[in-house]
Amino acid sequence: MNILIINGPNLNMLGLREKDLYGDKTYADLITFIQKEANTLKIKTTCFQSNHEGAIVTEIQKAYGKFDGIIINAGAYTHTSIAILDALKAVNLPTVEVHLTDISKREDFRKFSFISLYAQKTICGKGFAGYKEALEHFKS
Repeated sequence: MNILIINGPNLNMLGLREKDLYGDKTYADLITFIQKEANTLKIKTTCFQSNHEGAIVTEIQKAYGKFDGIIINAGAYTHTSIAILDALKAVNLPTVEVHLTDISKREDFRKFSFISLYAQKTICGKGFAGYKEALEHFKS
């Protein structure tokens, strides 16, 4: 199994930004965590992070025919990007949406997710463990 993991804007700033929400672990810590969990589950992963919507759309399009599924934390684009939603629909790969925080308990504008209109599953508020749950979803 080969899963593409996409992280959107500002996730590269983990450990620096809003520590009260995101903690002090870094993006490098997240990648290490994902790789460890994927290895345990015998899943191959490729991690991609971008602060640019178009780059995320392009990466989703390039996934067609190469990956068995996508785990995506689109960051703020979750709440604004129809383009990312359309790209996910176009490649038609099983998708799990992950958010480190519980977006339903944050600002009103964060409570709606375009990606959830396509994703098989949405995992919120579990921190890094949400990525583990998403990987496990693909094994079930």
